[in-house]
Amino acid sequence: MPSRAAQPSRRGAPVFVLNSLDGDVSVIDSTSWTEIKRIPTGKEPHHLYLTPDEKSVIVANASSDSLTFIDPRTAEVQRTLQGIRDPYHLRFSPDMKWFVTAANRLNHVDIYSWDGRNPMLAQRIPTGKTPSHLWIDTKSTTAWSSMQDSDELVVIDLATQTLTHRVKTGPMPADVFVTPDDKHLLLGLTGGDGVEVYDVAGGKAPELVKKIATGKGAHAFRATGDGRHVFVSNRVANTISKIDYVGFKTVDSFPAPAGPDCMDISADGSLIMVGSRWAGKLTLIDVAKRRVVHQVKVGKSPHGVWTLDHAPRQ
Repeated sequence: MPSRAAQPSRRGAPVFVLNSLDGDVSVIDSTSWTEIKRIPTGKEPHHLYLTPDEKSVIVANASSDSLTFIDPRTAEVQRTLQGIRDPYHLRFSPDMKWFVTAANRLNHVDIYSWDGRNPMLAQRIPTGKTPSHLWIDTKSTTAWSSMQDSDELVVIDLATQTLTHRVKTGPMPADVFVTPDDKHLLLGLTGGDGVEVYDVAGGKAPELVKKIATGKGAHAFRATGDGRHVFVSNRVANTISKIDYVGFKTVDSFPAPAGPDCMDISADGSLIMVGSRWAGKLTLIDVAKRRVVHQVKVGKSPHGVWTLDHAPRQ
């Protein structure tokens, strides 16, 4: 990926909120904190991801089998790519070779080769029931996917494009976060009340080593940017927990109303931007004050939340 210095400024970039039940994206001005426009995408946009060259943010429209490419700085639609089967969750490998999607309804993970512009299907891998969230290691060798309805975590070798390991987990596993050293995997349990920690060093079969109590409905992760902590939203408890992923313990908690789901963190780490799923709002939480400071009305069932001007991912 080109160096940060070679890229245009990220400061003041808009915030994107995916409205899953409206089939569109709310574009939020990050200075006035108002919705400035809506972008129609396709049915059930749930998650989004930045292209390696930082020129496009890709919105995955699961029920429309399509990807919408949007300029992350201007919020202008660039193009729509059809024929991507049920793209619920998505990730690029760090080496930019692979583009991976989880087909939530169709029970498979797709591995695409990436030429810098278009994905080309290389392998479709049957998984378990309802693949949910993905993670890829820093060496671009291993992908992990949670299985929401079969309560499993699967491991995929990207070189051979085969499923190598499958382990049982707690109820309704959702988002996945792997520590920067690739040694431990954190798994949010939406059907439980915390996070499971697995030893995954060397791409081996995940071994459960600890459970961290956070709150009911532990769901989505986002790194704080300090290289040691990660937030997890607890969708049923209406809180966000701060986890120390060196000591593997909860160190703080923040109120987050109405089903907190996906989130992003401001570049300076001072602000949590989280989708309040059941209220149709983007909620802003001041980290230092530990309280909600503003809400922005968006669309129905806001899911993915993302901005280019964010804190470091790990």
